[in-house]
Amino acid sequence: MDLKIKGITATPRGGQTHLEAGKNSAQGWRANSRATRGPRPNEVPELNFGKLEDSEDEDSYIPASKGYPCLAPPDSSSTVSWGTPFLTPYALHHHSQQKPFHKNTEANKKPLPWEEKTVPENLPAPSERYKQKYKQYESDLKESYRQHSQNVKEKSKTGTQLEHTPRNEAHTQAVEDDLTALDEKALQQQCYTSKPYSAQHSMRKLAAEDFAIERRKQAVVEQVMADQLSRAVISDPEQNGTIGEQNSLPGLGSAPLRFKNRTLHDTKVKTSSALTENLLSNKLRFDARILSRNGRDACRELIGFFFGFDKSLTVYEYRHFGKNRSNALPFIQKGAYSHQHGRRKGMQYQIQDFYVGANITFATSGQNLPESIRKKPSFTIRITTVGEVPKSMLLATSTGKNQGPTKQELDDKNVFKAIQGMLKERLSKRGVRTLTGLGKYFRNKDMSGDGVLQKTELRQALKEFHLDLPDKDFESLWLILDQNCDGQVDYGEFKWAVIGEMSEYRKAFVRKAYMKLDPNKTGNIAVIDIKKFYCAKRHPKVLSGEATEEQLRAAFVETIQESCRDPSAVSYTEFEDYYEGLSIGIIEDEDFANVLKNSWGI
Repeated sequence: MDLKIKGITATPRGGQTHLEAGKNSAQGWRANSRATRGPRPNEVPELNFGKLEDSEDEDSYIPASKGYPCLAPPDSSSTVSWGTPFLTPYALHHHSQQKPFHKNTEANKKPLPWEEKTVPENLPAPSERYKQKYKQYESDLKESYRQHSQNVKEKSKTGTQLEHTPRNEAHTQAVEDDLTALDEKALQQQCYTSKPYSAQHSMRKLAAEDFAIERRKQAVVEQVMADQLSRAVISDPEQNGTIGEQNSLPGLGSAPLRFKNRTLHDTKVKTSSALTENLLSNKLRFDARILSRNGRDACRELIGFFFGFDKSLTVYEYRHFGKNRSNALPFIQKGAYSHQHGRRKGMQYQIQDFYVGANITFATSGQNLPESIRKKPSFTIRITTVGEVPKSMLLATSTGKNQGPTKQELDDKNVFKAIQGMLKERLSKRGVRTLTGLGKYFRNKDMSGDGVLQKTELRQALKEFHLDLPDKDFESLWLILDQNCDGQVDYGEFKWAVIGEMSEYRKAFVRKAYMKLDPNKTGNIAVIDIKKFYCAKRHPKVLSGEATEEQLRAAFVETIQESCRDPSAVSYTEFEDYYEGLSIGIIEDEDFANVLKNSWGI
């Protein structure tokens, strides 16, 4: 029985002629392959490979016949393979070699990829909304291609310029203008601008903190009132005399003092001034901190009082003893004090001298102060908060002349602002590197540890960190700071005058974070504690998956260790210098507060 499958006749097993022919026909194209196939149906157009070239009217389709194409499979008499002819890569290359591209010829000008429009048949007309979206997509595609081409040209141009730039000039430009790896890592800390807590949680937290602060201040007020009302009586040595000896038994001698019942109405002491609670209530309360490079002294919680009836003041320290015990101890005894530095040196303190950011100086002699503070002849405290309502009441009832800032003080502030404005642009991106490096440079130069440096040393420091000032401005600055004319200035004051200083609102969060890391007020934080408490889970790069918490923690530790003398510990000044430099690039106070809240959970 003979079977024909696709034009091949079935033969017995012994026949080899037809099998060899079928095998050879399956191997590919042969010159006489047309003879092995049947005739071409009339419905199938003739293949003409010469018409596969590009032509101007290739978009127009002209059917070979008006009839519909045959979709049924070919029968045994007409076997042909169906497919879409296309040019292979080799054919494309061969075709391009035979037909070169002429740029100036209008006929050879090919459209760009996004300008080729292929409209299929039998589609409904596009709507107006679709047309608008297509136009927008087309314009965006053209714009992206244009930007990509421009970036490629700029990169190639920049590479060519760098090749012709001398090595030393390129290095100098990179040092002065470009950001270093340290700057890049420090700038990552400015991204914690989101609020760490919800609005309800923030309100509860703020209410609890305000309640604790008010309770602490009220305890100090009660202690001050009790001390000032009873000190004149209980501190006089005459009350330790022979009081109660008349009541002792005869012949037994005088009893020891600890066995005597000493009461207030038995004393013979007469107070020189009749202080009453009404007089002491007419006061101004303020919070303050000590300007010191010693972390233990800088973290002391000071609460001061200015009394309007005699123009005297006193300062108390609120101290914690364990978890549940606290007490208010006198730090500056009540008395009338005067300015020790500045344009008002020697003038007594008035109510106008107490405002947020004001400096109050005291002489260390005659005061029971810690040893670290008594090393210098004077020390300065900075006012952080002031009760505005009591201050306005004291100003209304004061009989003295209200002394505002003098012309010299206003001129000094203008000089400082002008210099800080000149250097603000240079410090906008490299504030952390400059502030931490400058502080480390000053501490290394301060061999004696007194905190003052010579004029040449301070000017060399500005030159080292590319903060050069004109000679005229530097001399004006030096005349303001060196009022004693001894040729040396406290480098902390010099740094604040040249670069500026954070607001007390921001420094309160820095001190709060530092005290959380150093609860015992030792003045140094171990790096291992920084790694333990630093939190990066709310960093935008961690939330997006670009970086891990460990990477950001390592970046923070690396940047802050650049300013440390001891790589295993961070002092208060080094911690403060870091955030002082970070604060330069953050405009809003709330954003800076969120950086501390997110990082340290305060």
